[in-house]
Amino acid sequence: MTDKTATETLAAAGTPAAGTPAAETPATPAPVAPEPAPAVAVAPGAAPAANPFAAPDLSAAPEAPRDRRALFASLRWTAAVLVFAATAALTAYAVVEPERTRIPGLSTLGDGRWDYPAITKPVLPAGAPLPYGPDNAEGIHYAALSQLLLPAPEGSTPDESLKADKDGMVAQDRFLAEFSGKFHDRVVQGLKEDAGLRQIAGRGWTTPDGTATRVYLLRFHSSGFVASFEGCKSGMALPGADSFDLDSAWSKALIGQSTKGRMEHTAVTTFVEEKPYGPQQTKVGCIQAGDLLGMVIQTRKDAVADVPFHQTVVLQDQLLE
Repeated sequence: MTDKTATETLAAAGTPAAGTPAAETPATPAPVAPEPAPAVAVAPGAAPAANPFAAPDLSAAPEAPRDRRALFASLRWTAAVLVFAATAALTAYAVVEPERTRIPGLSTLGDGRWDYPAITKPVLPAGAPLPYGPDNAEGIHYAALSQLLLPAPEGSTPDESLKADKDGMVAQDRFLAEFSGKFHDRVVQGLKEDAGLRQIAGRGWTTPDGTATRVYLLRFHSSGFVASFEGCKSGMALPGADSFDLDSAWSKALIGQSTKGRMEHTAVTTFVEEKPYGPQQTKVGCIQAGDLLGMVIQTRKDAVADVPFHQTVVLQDQLLE
């Protein structure tokens, strides 16, 4: 192979032949600086916009998520507390709102008082003075006598033997039948001699516990006749009951009141049949109120309960005040 041929071959292969000057190595191009980010116009007073070309700030790491188990436990306890509070509130309302005697398992025994209708005093005739007022020193009651009579309690049965006329008055003989023996004669004689009795109103009933009650109102011409009436004094005798004593329980248990709670212008005396008595006991309450005399008679098998007896006397007393 000739030298010319070898040289051409090497030149074609890119290898410089011996004796041939080496080609100059091309220079490494200089690094090109990045073009600056275009400026963004910012309005006066506004916060500059974030640079989208800026590297993210890795100095503030995101807050680690809370433990989900602790979160669920907290939610469960909160729900339990709310349910407990709601249940307690409903239970308290159910106990406080209705009457305790109507709550199953939490009933309270009654104290024996009867359920009387609302007690209201009657309206006086036009121009009539009030009892015990400054212009009525005698304590004259100008209201209708039947309207001053205590109504029967709820659930009681009327006493058919004690019937009144259309004006609510009862016959004198019916009232006198409440007394017996020599005491009966004494009362009759006293009424004949004094002749101060004007009217008698009466009402009777029997309650489910077997207590028979009769209430009478006697109207006299003046308070002086009331004080001299023989029917409400010691030594009284009623059918089946001829030995009475003063009621010591009257001053001790006056339906939650003390003796100072009695009416100001009336006088009350109660009597109890002494032991030993027969198959039933009798109690009597007498009320002196100006020109009126109230008389409450109760009888019951074995014994008359103190509470309903005192309650009846107190309510009748309040109507006459």
